[in-house]
Amino acid sequence: MRGTPSALRRGAQARTALTSARSFRRTRTVLTHSKRVTRLDRVIIRFAGDSGDGMQLTGDRFTSETASFGNDLSTLPNFPAEIRAPAGTLPGVSSFQLHFADHDILTPGDAPNVLVAMNPAALKANLHDLPRGAEIIVNTDEFTKRAMTKVGYTASPLDDGSLEAYSVHPVPLTTLTLEALKDSGLARKDAERAKNMFALGLLSWMYHRPTDGTEAFLRKKFAKKPDIAEANILAYRAGWNFGETTEDFAVSYEVQPATSAFPAGTYRNISGNLALSYGLIAASTQSELPLYLGSYPITPASDILHELSRHKNFGVRTFQAEDEIAAIGAALGAAFGGALAVTTTSGPGVALKSETIGLAVSLELPLLIIDIQRGGPSTGLPTKTEQADLLQAMYGRNGEAPVPIIAPATPADCFTAALEAARIALAYRTPVFLLSDGYLANGSEPWRIPEVAELPDLRVQFATTLNHTEADGSETFWPYLRDPETLARPWAVPGTPGLEHRIGGIEKQDGTGNISYDPANHDLMVRTRQAKIDNIKVPDLEVDDPGGEARTLVLGWGSTYGPITAAVRRIRAEGGHVAQAHLRHLNPFPANLGNILAAYDRVLVPEMNLGQLAHLIRARYLIDAHSYTQVTGLPFKAEQLARAITELSPEGSAHV
Repeated sequence: MRGTPSALRRGAQARTALTSARSFRRTRTVLTHSKRVTRLDRVIIRFAGDSGDGMQLTGDRFTSETASFGNDLSTLPNFPAEIRAPAGTLPGVSSFQLHFADHDILTPGDAPNVLVAMNPAALKANLHDLPRGAEIIVNTDEFTKRAMTKVGYTASPLDDGSLEAYSVHPVPLTTLTLEALKDSGLARKDAERAKNMFALGLLSWMYHRPTDGTEAFLRKKFAKKPDIAEANILAYRAGWNFGETTEDFAVSYEVQPATSAFPAGTYRNISGNLALSYGLIAASTQSELPLYLGSYPITPASDILHELSRHKNFGVRTFQAEDEIAAIGAALGAAFGGALAVTTTSGPGVALKSETIGLAVSLELPLLIIDIQRGGPSTGLPTKTEQADLLQAMYGRNGEAPVPIIAPATPADCFTAALEAARIALAYRTPVFLLSDGYLANGSEPWRIPEVAELPDLRVQFATTLNHTEADGSETFWPYLRDPETLARPWAVPGTPGLEHRIGGIEKQDGTGNISYDPANHDLMVRTRQAKIDNIKVPDLEVDDPGGEARTLVLGWGSTYGPITAAVRRIRAEGGHVAQAHLRHLNPFPANLGNILAAYDRVLVPEMNLGQLAHLIRARYLIDAHSYTQVTGLPFKAEQLARAITELSPEGSAHV
């Protein structure tokens, strides 16, 4: 382990960083590396610091440049729920993990190869995740006695030998940043804030990341404060050239683009919430209906409201209501008026919206309920991920109020899932739950931008004419006269002449829609609404079982797709046999699910809850599904799931 640099060494480093920052453009253009370059097939980096250190921005910029370089990637932002947690404390640590590779990858990675720790709290909070030999880049300026005492260090971990298992790079990031910006005219406090850009520059040098995009981003982000923009760029350049000139980093690393991982097309990096927003806009365009969002801000769903509010040019209307109940009420009103209606929330908001969801079931109007799940109950863990709202979506309403449920598998898949939710809602005249979660919402991956011709046709026909002949021969409109194939009722936009009809939450008479308390009619309506959901056409479930030799099936849903698939690949690489299937449609289940489950000796269901899908599978198909659960607020790790799959098989991993 290297010792903490002396004051003399820090001064020399600072002068080198400042001088090389000024000559950066020449160096960057040539991108010459006088040091040894090692080629890697993949890397996992975690940026960690205080919640005010800009770790999310740093990670996002590194990710954007990695995406533009052509690597496959997956990210895991992890930050406190507090707007500003106490500085320098363990609860205040914010981190951003990025896994990038020259081949197809599925998860943000189990353990970082590199940790950038901006203070003692960041080091202590993340050290247990590091494998032996991992590199640690640590900001030595923050390792003061007070800062270390705050997190329980009685002696400096940089000096007491506790980090001997790792390759430690002590770097006085704050000092170097201040020295690089001493002529910028910024106050010391403002200059210190640029230390995350110094760190970003250093990592960009280490892994040969492009730099032009970050400079352009900074100039745009701080367009109204050009002095701040230039200071951040200067710090960024100083960090890049510090890596090139210092003796402390003798090697840089190269991860080639993942040229064979992607089908031909145009790609961009995208997060789950952004993909979902674009999917909703695409659904609006393909259905030729105006998109209306009624929402109340809630973590981690608020980004959808923010994004959709930027797209008035697509006819999108966003309404930030005073509470969750008003938000869904407005959305349901928009659905009645002929819009593609959406409400976004998380678990606590679903609880408040439940009565209006039941009203939407009774009115049989299309409505998308986007639930970005988080840890609970109550307000729980707002910034941590969980899959614990499945049973709430399935049953969390009074009476028999069935609702279709779908779940995206990856951040990019949120786009396709939004289109599928809209298809079901519009075709079957029903509210639809879309269950994403915080891991998908904030995580990102490459997304192939689809051609418009690839998008589904979602156009619907509004009712425009009378549809029923009475016994006396007169023509009238029956709002609950059903399509024989979908059991959907006609959608009559208010103001259409002659199609006036009654709405409300009291039970309807079949056909006429009049209020009815008749027992037989109520039985008919309850069973009809259930039959409409049961008969929704969804694709058959596909099973990944090369060779057909596996006796164990791993069944997942939602964001467990990446960790499950990575675990299955590990087992197969070691000669094991295991089958995998992943559910998008959770209500109704695919028609062939029962036959698939019966074909295997063992079924393992990993979930970030206490076994909610496993409960449904056992109840519906009467099989002994094995539940493997986790409720830590973090996604599964591939190695963890591989171990669980192997342990389930009594014959051993080779015959899983």
